[in-house]
Amino acid sequence: MKFDSKIFVAGHSGMVGSAIERNLRMRGFKNLILQTHSQLPLDDTLSVEKFFTEKKPEYVFLAAAKVGGIVANSTKGADFINKNLRIQTNVIDAAYRYGVKKLLFLGSSCIYPKFAQQPITEDSLLTGEMEATNLPYAVAKIAGKVMCDAYQKQYGFNAFTVMPSNVYGIGDNFDPEDSHVVAGMMRRFHEAKLENLSKVSVWGTGKPKRELIYADDLADACVFLMLNYADADMVNVGSSKEVSIRDLAYIMAEVTGYKGDVIFDSTRPDGTPRKIMNNDKISRMGWSAGTEIFEGLNKMYNWWINNQ
Repeated sequence: MKFDSKIFVAGHSGMVGSAIERNLRMRGFKNLILQTHSQLPLDDTLSVEKFFTEKKPEYVFLAAAKVGGIVANSTKGADFINKNLRIQTNVIDAAYRYGVKKLLFLGSSCIYPKFAQQPITEDSLLTGEMEATNLPYAVAKIAGKVMCDAYQKQYGFNAFTVMPSNVYGIGDNFDPEDSHVVAGMMRRFHEAKLENLSKVSVWGTGKPKRELIYADDLADACVFLMLNYADADMVNVGSSKEVSIRDLAYIMAEVTGYKGDVIFDSTRPDGTPRKIMNNDKISRMGWSAGTEIFEGLNKMYNWWINNQ
């Protein structure tokens, strides 16, 4: 991938896509092809066909997807599987047929089995039962990964999948219905501060641990892999650092300036006790995440306050 290569960042207006765009520009790549959903609905086959015919991108970062939190995933499963299957099928197939040199498909760690051995290795995929609440979304992402593998095996198409841990950062979705855990918690603590509430209640005991990765770190890993990775196998990308929900809540209170009490409601479910990925593959290549959780949350909060 050269500085003048035609690079299509699909989903550049989203959290990860916008971070990939920033990273590419910072590295000196200038020939970026960016299309909003209104300009290019990726779930429409004819529109995607026309785009590849006219633009002829050489490299593709497929970060476009319909995403949401636990509420949206558990109530709108048909939308998630339909939209994501259409986007992936259209882009991956057209990229192969129109001569794209390399495609990176962005997956999600939710595709791994619910009770996978920790830390989760890439070969854990499809070895056990998945979390039921986001099954349609997870199945769609698995289909995208398998499609990349199949096109590589049958046609020699240079396509591979990146599997990130829980992502947060600039450009995250703070909608109460659709947000993930970090943005949702940040919004609750911020609003509690504004309303001068005496306490904020967090579901569960606070003991479960999660691996979080800052969006700009994930973007850096994606560009790094596009430049250096020559295999077709899936690659985990995470921070390799765990944070408990309890610690995350107290960090969030500090970041947002909330001064009240933090209460943990043990009558509410904890969810999966631990979820961390094995990142040995990308670590052996010489890449590691550089943003500490407090620094990343501060950047995310300041961005949100200035842009909400």
